Amino acid sequence: MTTPAAAAASATSAPHEANAHANQFALLGQRRFAPFFWTQFAGAANDNLFKFAFTVMVTYQLQLSWMPPAMAGLVIGALFILPFLLFSATSGQLTDKFDKTKMIRFVKNLEIAIMLIAAWGFVTANAVVLLGCVFLMGLHSTLFGPVKFAYLPQVLDPRELTGGNGMVEMGTFVAILLGQVAGGLLVAVPQIGHLTVAVACVLLALVGRGVAQAIPRTPATDPGLVINWNPVSETWRNLKLARENIVVFRSLLGISWMWFFGAVFLSQFPSFAKEVLHGDEQVASLLLVVFSVGIGVGSLLCETLSRRQVEIGLVPLGAIGMSVFAIDLYFASRGLPKVAEMGIGSFVRQGAHWRVMADLALLSLFAGLYSVPMYALIQLRSQPTHRARIIAANNILNALFMIGSSVIAGALLGAGFSIPQIFLFTGIANAVVAFYIFMLVPEYMLRFVAWVLSRFVYRFDIKGDEHIPTEGAAVLVCNHVSFIDAVLLMAASPRPIRFIMDHRIFKVPVLGWLFKLAKAIPIAPQKEDPAAYEAAFASALGVLREGDLLAIFPEGAITRDGTLQPFKGGVMKIVDSARAEGIEPPVIPMALTNLWGSYFSRIELRGGERVAMAKPFRRGFFSRVGLNVGAAVPSSEVQPESLRQRVGGLLGA
Repeated sequence: MTTPAAAAASATSAPHEANAHANQFALLGQRRFAPFFWTQFAGAANDNLFKFAFTVMVTYQLQLSWMPPAMAGLVIGALFILPFLLFSATSGQLTDKFDKTKMIRFVKNLEIAIMLIAAWGFVTANAVVLLGCVFLMGLHSTLFGPVKFAYLPQVLDPRELTGGNGMVEMGTFVAILLGQVAGGLLVAVPQIGHLTVAVACVLLALVGRGVAQAIPRTPATDPGLVINWNPVSETWRNLKLARENIVVFRSLLGISWMWFFGAVFLSQFPSFAKEVLHGDEQVASLLLVVFSVGIGVGSLLCETLSRRQVEIGLVPLGAIGMSVFAIDLYFASRGLPKVAEMGIGSFVRQGAHWRVMADLALLSLFAGLYSVPMYALIQLRSQPTHRARIIAANNILNALFMIGSSVIAGALLGAGFSIPQIFLFTGIANAVVAFYIFMLVPEYMLRFVAWVLSRFVYRFDIKGDEHIPTEGAAVLVCNHVSFIDAVLLMAASPRPIRFIMDHRIFKVPVLGWLFKLAKAIPIAPQKEDPAAYEAAFASALGVLREGDLLAIFPEGAITRDGTLQPFKGGVMKIVDSARAEGIEPPVIPMALTNLWGSYFSRIELRGGERVAMAKPFRRGFFSRVGLNVGAAVPSSEVQPESLRQRVGGLLGA
């Protein structure tokens, strides 16, 4: 009998094949995405219009003895973050339990009520009321956060997740930018500034609610969930849920670190503009614009660079760029001559300042490359029934890391560090933290190597990648042409692959280390080492039992003449053992093309033996290679010779 949760998951996670390879911008023309996108865009813009207008009001227009201007930004920021700590655990449960569309509409109704109260606060210049609304808007964002990231994997195909997340991330930062610019301009309008802000906040809330009405139904993923109203115990339980998948949990930590990193820069922009760059408030706004545009561009680039799959190989690339340009920002901004405070015109006329802006733009661009694949990975790898609760736990971690960044940055300033030195410290710390994360989760580094190899050493064309299952156990069967066949298969698959590989390949420098990191399964001939032979098949069965992808090269060795060799019986042994346990893994035939003759193939003749890796850059960079993926073969129909014929047919495809 199908449970309601299973039915919901089935109904909403079915592949949207017609749109699976559409450009990410095409999503804006589809009902499953566009209303949601504009709803979250309006919400983010309203958040920031309200907060920034209030900050400007208490900084420049009101004289409050109990909240001096220097403390205003800190107090408003702390009040906004507080609900994330208090209510994220509850909001995650509500999102899993109820229809996400109903949750979105409830949150937007709440936003209208809050903005009506805030409008009265602006008109009467009542700072206490507006501080209360800051807390309530933080609650609004706390409730919306899990919905925002749990909704996407329920309505998008897995191959659309990276593009969808990139669009949302880009939209969020553009909305933040527009909201802050609008808030600063409107509140400064003489005589009617406060009224103008009040009207704008209410109108944006109404627009968001109107667009939310068009979001299609998204059934609950865990309607039988019993709500635990204790935020402490529920937060701890959510973190334990996340820890069940170590890649997901460490990705949560990785995202939280990104928020730590970003918060350091965003919080220091006003002081950096004034004290280091000697610019006015408009220069500080320019830095925010540059930073926001960089994040948006990086987020949008993710789909193009990832071949429309969840490509976590971009995460190390992002981390490297974040550190490089944060460190260069220190060198670009130190020793600038002290001059009179300048506006944007004077600022941009100085060549030294263009390097500063380039560093900020590239730093934030790489932050976009870092964060989007991580969010997509969490969405893809989390169990649908408690995905929102894991995202809620992530929001709590994000809030804690952002608070930690404020404390550490304050301590460094108190210890006499300059702002450029804080940027240097943050860039170096990012390199250390990133290296630690990538060593804990080798999958990130492996995917990075595979991504670099398939982009910069070869021009890697993939056909039929939609046949690679996005979930469940499967056996991938491929011809064996070179020492890097496994690396290229990694680059083609959105999921990790466990390989059965000849034990001798583990002795090859660098490649052997990579395959150990990938937890490849060494196999030796049965006559040579019977125990290792049986252990390899036992491990292979364990991979399928866990519902993961297993790859085997049935020829048993790398070809020495470029032709497809006879298939051995290992694949039948695996399939038969799986079927004996009630597992029916489909077998996916694959063919690597044009690799024979490359540096990693055994094309060179040395001492009568065919050897590989004898002539560096044998075919130069960007030589064209390919992978053709065929339709799945049911395990009940698998035979070595018929599989060989299918792979042979793909070689000529």
